[in-house]
Amino acid sequence: MRSLRRPFRSLLPALSAALFLMAWPTGDARSQPASPLASANPATPRLPPAVQAALAQAGLPAEALHVWIGPADGGEPWLAHRAAQPVNPASLMKLLTSAAALETLGRSHQWQTQVFVDAPPREGVLAGSLRIRGGGDPSLVAERLWLLLDQIRQRGVREIRGDIVLDRSAYAIPEVDPAAFDNEPLKPYNVRPDALLVNFKSVTLTFRPQAGQSFADVTVDLPLAGWRVSERVPLLDGPCEDWRARLQPDFRSPASWTFAGGLPRSCGERSWSIAYNEPASHAARAIEAQWRAFGGMLGGTVRNAGPGTAGATGQPWFTFSSPPLADVLRPMNLFSNNTIAQQMLLALGGPANLPTAPGSRPMNAGESNVVAAAPASWEAGRAVVTGLLPRVGCIADELRLENGSGLSRDERITPRCLAQWLRWSWRQPWMPDLLSSLPLAGEATARRAYSVAGRAHLKTGSLADVAGLAGYIDGLDGRRAVVVVILNHPQAHRDGSRAVLDAVLGWGAERLAAPR
Repeated sequence: MRSLRRPFRSLLPALSAALFLMAWPTGDARSQPASPLASANPATPRLPPAVQAALAQAGLPAEALHVWIGPADGGEPWLAHRAAQPVNPASLMKLLTSAAALETLGRSHQWQTQVFVDAPPREGVLAGSLRIRGGGDPSLVAERLWLLLDQIRQRGVREIRGDIVLDRSAYAIPEVDPAAFDNEPLKPYNVRPDALLVNFKSVTLTFRPQAGQSFADVTVDLPLAGWRVSERVPLLDGPCEDWRARLQPDFRSPASWTFAGGLPRSCGERSWSIAYNEPASHAARAIEAQWRAFGGMLGGTVRNAGPGTAGATGQPWFTFSSPPLADVLRPMNLFSNNTIAQQMLLALGGPANLPTAPGSRPMNAGESNVVAAAPASWEAGRAVVTGLLPRVGCIADELRLENGSGLSRDERITPRCLAQWLRWSWRQPWMPDLLSSLPLAGEATARRAYSVAGRAHLKTGSLADVAGLAGYIDGLDGRRAVVVVILNHPQAHRDGSRAVLDAVLGWGAERLAAPR
């Protein structure tokens, strides 16, 4: 089995498939209880003719549409249609998680992975065990795992006679079946958070046809110990339609993945990201395979810390830091990565490791430069976000937060409150970091925002019953408008529904360009 390294950002587009592929049974947003703000809001103005026409063309009722548009720097909205109704925002919820993280943790925040040893190495040998304590780093993908293990090798270690112990105690969250959301456990968007998250608990297979041959080579971005995948598949005739099904994959065993079919020759090179089907062992398998690929020797095993042993660390050896939060934010929003967003919310609720405070006592030789904090939890993360509501200009009834990613049946927010978050963010010193993390209209996940292509920064949100856009429209004179437009309806993705969103964006751009 050949190994193929892929950059951090290259894995992420495939991991955003949640927002376009899942089927998700839920009720119409009209059945949700109205916000207390509804009675306080003025009468909803008539929708612009172009928006009404787009709704009629799509066969959607006006009640399915929720809109708030207004100047980014304050003042009354230009259009507020059902903006006080709590709706499911899908991935637009990542805007709140992003803003709260930038405000609370700071753009330079780094997640820390700590390494401990039973005793210092001697002549290239660790006589005891080595412990890796995860701090929730969402960027520990294949090449960064390589860098972490290389730090051990660079410190002269060639042999570990004990075990490599993986400590996940930095998170205090319940176990959740990855199939629980939509019975798709192998979809990378369903990967659950983990204090020691390696390569999103996924593998990316690349099928590469060989010139003049009748087969395609199969390579993997991160090999796993005790697991193998077919090294080649035959090339087939016919169109490149439903090529994954034509491979006839068998992913039932955590030890071996096989393909009974083949790849249509017309497809050319293809990649497929798949969540590993035994997620609890993924990190251990990846670390063992990479350590042995270095030529490192291991007398024991790579294993998860057992019950009652988490937090038993040994001697601090070194700390491996993630990229800054502002850099992690970009792939999260550009590719709508759910797992990063959930790791971000957990960081808010109790960062597993924080830098020692300035002015604290000097460290002793070999001492870690980080200190352990209370385990992160969903409840603590949600409390941080809701604690910001008064500053933002929202009330508690306008937000129901679960995991901060939008991959939820229960998350709700009013478009008015989401607009307030965007307005508040516009006034903060970290605003450029949030703005640069959002796709430019006409590109990436916002590629179908035709009416404002190149003139807006927009986050997309999409589930089976939800389609939405939110962000900033850029005016030619330097002014900016905040826009939130969400469809909640069982037919939110029927033909023409995207034209409804685009009609709202186009109207907002025209209003922004109008003389003051």
